Amino acid sequence: MSQNERDKKLRILEASERSGEASKIAESRERVEKERADPEVPAKATRRRFTARYKFRILEQTDSCQEGEVGGLLRREGIYYSNLQTWRRQREEGTLKALTPRKRGRKSIPANPLNPQVKQLQRENRKLKRQLEKAEIMLDIQKKVSHLLGISLESSDDSEDES
Repeated sequence: MSQNERDKKLRILEASERSGEASKIAESRERVEKERADPEVPAKATRRRFTARYKFRILEQTDSCQEGEVGGLLRREGIYYSNLQTWRRQREEGTLKALTPRKRGRKSIPANPLNPQVKQLQRENRKLKRQLEKAEIMLDIQKKVSHLLGISLESSDDSEDES
């Protein structure tokens, strides 16, 4: 229904409202409101997937069609001629696998068999780094304490060799 027709109906309803037919007018208004376009956005269309059996069946039917019947078959099935061309090319390649729908999106990465060992080595590396940091801190503390007390940290072997 066009916008002009809706406006006319609303004007008629308003005129009849003045004449005292309130209940009929209310019903008519509700009906006109329902006829208006729905402001809701429709859900996103989903991609159609065709099985290999379906593709083979359609290809067999198109091969058996007489001239001019292919268009009717395509309209009846709701598919495009480009689908038919693609399916024929896939059939000529001789791969049933090519006719089955392919999974879309990123391909999964195969698991690396060395992952557990790598993770274990990384844990061990982190542990050894922490131990090294602690040892370095302890050496720094020992150096500072010996400096405060005036104790030389040179080894006794070095002092004997010099004398």
